[in-house]
Amino acid sequence: MPPLRMGYAVLFPGQGSQFVGMGADLFEARPDLLGGRADDILGFSLRTVCLEGPEEELTRTEHAQPALFALSFALYDELQRHLPRPAAGAGHSVGEYTALASAGYLRYEDALAVVAERGRAMAAAADREPSGMVALIGTDLETAEDVCAMGRAGGGRLWVANLNAPGQVVVAGGLDDLSWLEENAHQLGLRRVIRLKVAGAFHSPFMESAAGRVAAAFRAISVREGDYPVWSNVTAQALTATEVAALAARQVVSPVRFSDSLSAMAAAGASLFVHVGPGDVTVGMARRSAPQSIAVAVSTLADIGAGAEAVGSTIR
Repeated sequence: MPPLRMGYAVLFPGQGSQFVGMGADLFEARPDLLGGRADDILGFSLRTVCLEGPEEELTRTEHAQPALFALSFALYDELQRHLPRPAAGAGHSVGEYTALASAGYLRYEDALAVVAERGRAMAAAADREPSGMVALIGTDLETAEDVCAMGRAGGGRLWVANLNAPGQVVVAGGLDDLSWLEENAHQLGLRRVIRLKVAGAFHSPFMESAAGRVAAAFRAISVREGDYPVWSNVTAQALTATEVAALAARQVVSPVRFSDSLSAMAAAGASLFVHVGPGDVTVGMARRSAPQSIAVAVSTLADIGAGAEAVGSTIR
């Protein structure tokens, strides 16, 4: 990848960053993106789910994914009124769709429709069989892969699902297999195992049926070249328009290589990462994966001034 022409990249959060009350400022500022047209595409009231919940409704996969996409995109659109174009973008899991839409690979409404179908498809896949995910804290990728292979050799189903940052690997699998990891953590050389509050074994073969539905959803829309490169969760490399649909389908069943993407973006010249969207989870990931870079969060409209100042002081 040639060096980036400017020094900052945008990052978008994935499922898990949602919370009831998120986006109150954005619903007032951007009814064009978050109002009736979005509701028509989604089949539910985005405003009601985000602002009123309840939490169990917002955290449903089919609600959380399009909600995070739409709010993050709207916030990015506001941020861009104050900043030059980013050098690059990336997003964690569903956040990759926000990156693709923000960079211009996908139209906003097309991307919203695909994300809605992705959320429904992943929820349906999770409902077919009990499964989940655990975070392995203080564990490297090689150890995580060895443990998963050991589990599969014994008849279990375990796969590495997320590479979030050095020392944090997420594993997906059946509930019995996750319990085996928890109960045998010490013997397996795992320092700490944390069960995640997710509906299923995302980014693993458990999601195979969802991959087909994502591929079908992409056949109904068009993809064009973006204004700046977006790093793929699947390959940890900048993608092209011709790869978007295929990689989006693969992403559902493949590990999210976010840490690798962050390292590669920093190596290509990104000296500042700007998290755009609810929460600030990608800030911590960036600081650990690319410690030589700066990372800041723009989580609300009130954060835009500080974010623009950080960009201005970094790339001038």
